[in-house]
Amino acid sequence: MVDRIEKDIIDLLLVPSTATLTSVMRELGVTNVFMHRVEPLCSGMKMAGPAFTLRYIPARQDLGTSVIDNLRDVQRIGIEEIAPGQVLVIDARGDTRAGTMGAILATRIYQRGAVGVVTDGAFRDSPVIAEIGLPAYAVAMNANTNKTIHHPSEIQVPIACGGVAVVPNDIIVGDGEGVVVVPASMAEKVAEMAIAMEEKEDFLMEKIRAGESIVGVYPPDEKIIEEYEEWKIKKANQELVK
Repeated sequence: MVDRIEKDIIDLLLVPSTATLTSVMRELGVTNVFMHRVEPLCSGMKMAGPAFTLRYIPARQDLGTSVIDNLRDVQRIGIEEIAPGQVLVIDARGDTRAGTMGAILATRIYQRGAVGVVTDGAFRDSPVIAEIGLPAYAVAMNANTNKTIHHPSEIQVPIACGGVAVVPNDIIVGDGEGVVVVPASMAEKVAEMAIAMEEKEDFLMEKIRAGESIVGVYPPDEKIIEEYEEWKIKKANQELVK
């Protein structure tokens, strides 16, 4: 289970967009955190939670690829070990020739309390997975079963997904644009900075929508920054009245 302090940070990370999170991490010196081509199965998906990782290697007959044993198959073991609040992240090497998971296993991790599943490969039963209630992100859809292309190798090890390094317990945040990886050691700082950045951008957006030029506004000059500070105070006072 995610402890209370971590859950508070995760709740904060659900507020800003993945675009804002990538901007904040760039300021902190960390780039290449947004997964390439990994997209939500349907609109309205939002998730955040520690990564539970699964790594696939290419299937090969002598590796027992065709055998499904729930007590020995690494994928099946992982399905039964994932904890509430976690996000299953699957390294499929970007290979979309077969699904990495189907609806039954996706339903199982949803019932176990997982808050999302991500793969840089494909899902099978994708229309059903999209309706389970579990945020799901993938590169493609493919009805072929995973064993035809993928062999589950390891769980809870560092992996690559969508061209991004994922270490177990990194915080995985997904929204309508895609998936970003927030290093666990930076999660609290990133959350605080991202919320502050979005508040400022809300103010700047008001200016642009009112017809102002980007000159002096984006990025803001000293005059706009002073206006922003006044705007924050006014907003805080209005919230106190509520």
